[in-house]
Amino acid sequence: MNESIIFGAGAIGRGFLGQLFSESGYRVTFADVDQPLLDALNGRGSYTIRLVTNEDTNEVSIGPVRALHSGDADAVAAALAACTIGATAVGAGNLKTIAPVVAKGVELRARAGVTEPFNLILCENLKNAAAIFGDMVKSALPAEDHEYMAGHIGFVDAVIARMVPPLTPELRAQDPSLVIVEPYKELPVDRAGFAGEPPAIVGMIPYAPFSFFTERKLYIHNAGHAVLGYLGHLRGYEYGYQALTDEDIYFQTRGAMEESARTLHRKYRPPAGALLTNIEDLAPSLRQPRPGRHHPAPGPRPPTQAGAHRPPGWRSAELPGGRVNPVNQVTGIAAGLLFDHPTTQAQRSCRR
Repeated sequence: MNESIIFGAGAIGRGFLGQLFSESGYRVTFADVDQPLLDALNGRGSYTIRLVTNEDTNEVSIGPVRALHSGDADAVAAALAACTIGATAVGAGNLKTIAPVVAKGVELRARAGVTEPFNLILCENLKNAAAIFGDMVKSALPAEDHEYMAGHIGFVDAVIARMVPPLTPELRAQDPSLVIVEPYKELPVDRAGFAGEPPAIVGMIPYAPFSFFTERKLYIHNAGHAVLGYLGHLRGYEYGYQALTDEDIYFQTRGAMEESARTLHRKYRPPAGALLTNIEDLAPSLRQPRPGRHHPAPGPRPPTQAGAHRPPGWRSAELPGGRVNPVNQVTGIAAGLLFDHPTTQAQRSCRR
């Protein structure tokens, strides 16, 4: 069986990447520091994903899997050396802690003369994560192995759109390895980042130029969630799926996403209807309740939703080749400036 490794056995690692690798015929090795979770994964050799929609619930068993403690650098490096594909989902701030272990695994491959490429998909909320992490690994790697890394190791940017809410304490006590997710499982990745040809992974879409997918995620997915959250909060709704029953909010949210879609279509010229299909695919995730989510609607941080200190509508209006009248985005911006959730400290900065 083909081998894969995932750094981070949390919501995205187990709830998304593990499923895709497993369904593609790979045994999955997780590297993490959560010992109760590691024990649960090793005890069963598998774990359960619960796929939830408003209409139905299905459970899928993911396996075979095993788990290693991230602190056991030798074991993790040896596991990586035997893999052809891997991913990180550790949080951008933790990349520096795993870079030496990845470098050790690359060194083992170089010493063994492994010619088959190894590609690592960076699933982090960090712009240019692949290039940044590649430099970290190179810095930790002996100089004589730099040429091997350049020719045999790929660092690949990705966009994550699957929603994975945190488990309630009660559910975690019953099964710490359980993950509750939406069925959506598309993984766009940067084709240019691969060493060799991209492998066949369920749900994975290698694409170039990859900026199309990063902007699609930012200006359609993130902006849509933000507009829904801001408008829903103003009308007193607690959750996004509740706000979408309000037709005014539904059409303004949908309109904001379509404004972005028109602008992106003019910039990238994707196949006809592709962006509207993406909006249709995202609609169920906006409408479904999310166990364990207790903040209002899906988007409470205006400065960080778009990666800049402005609400997302401004960013959409600035896209090259725009000339789209962003009526619904402007409504979302106004609602964002009125957003006053007490836990959102960054809101004061946005208003200034």
